[in-house]
Amino acid sequence: MTSCRSGEPGSGPCRRAPGPDFDTVRLVSVGKQRLRVAVRRGTGDGPPLLLCNGIGAVLELWAPFLDALDPALSVVRFDVPGVGGSPLGALPYRFSGLARLATRMLAALGHRRFDVLGVSWGGALAQQLAFANPRICRRLVLVATATGMFMIPARPRVLLRMATPRRFRDADYARVVAGKIYGGSLRGRPDLVEQLVPAHDSPDSVRSYLYQLGAGVGWTSLPMLPLIRQPTLVLAGSDDPIIPLVNARIMTRLLPDARLHVYNEGHLGILTNARELARIVSDFLTA
Repeated sequence: MTSCRSGEPGSGPCRRAPGPDFDTVRLVSVGKQRLRVAVRRGTGDGPPLLLCNGIGAVLELWAPFLDALDPALSVVRFDVPGVGGSPLGALPYRFSGLARLATRMLAALGHRRFDVLGVSWGGALAQQLAFANPRICRRLVLVATATGMFMIPARPRVLLRMATPRRFRDADYARVVAGKIYGGSLRGRPDLVEQLVPAHDSPDSVRSYLYQLGAGVGWTSLPMLPLIRQPTLVLAGSDDPIIPLVNARIMTRLLPDARLHVYNEGHLGILTNARELARIVSDFLTA
């Protein structure tokens, strides 16, 4: 087991500093599946915040947001099967199965209650987790996400570019399409995509991307939302080509206990506006 800051495996043991403990990164076995997990132990005694990544994203990408988050909050991040340091499973999965896997992972870490925050694709997983665990999931944060199959879709050109993992494997291509698919700051600074969504490749990357796409085929949260009773914070960008803002308004209307905050950014606002959004999330979770 390697202990290191911001989930950087291989950097060696880190010295403890004031505030929350540095991340402890390890592989956690859940049945036959191993998951790469990073745990930050906060200074408070509340339930941990589980962070659910966007499609193709690795747990390191949370670093800007995590650095700005209230140090009282404990945080658990993980790579879904086939992404980052989590081995690809033998079979495709659904959001329901991933939710059970994540719940068992938290139990293996000793957490019987939790809050959950999901971004984009991870927002669908977060909705499934909240719906499936009404007693142990305390609060829900949804960022730049929607209701699945039945949503107001992005424009066809954006969808076509999102249907391929090429932007994760080809840095030059990622710069070309960054502003068009992510919006916000990346319209004027497409080079930022190299910092926010660094290119990565592996023999299983295409199959794992297809697995993640397949998890959402036929999935919708529309019947679930009125039954999700947890206090919910919905965060949405005003310039998000992937998830049009109207989707956040629909979700907020359907959730029994939800409030909406619109930020002046694009799909990656949780990273480009990390300090502002971390403060809003911290206030919501510690209220």
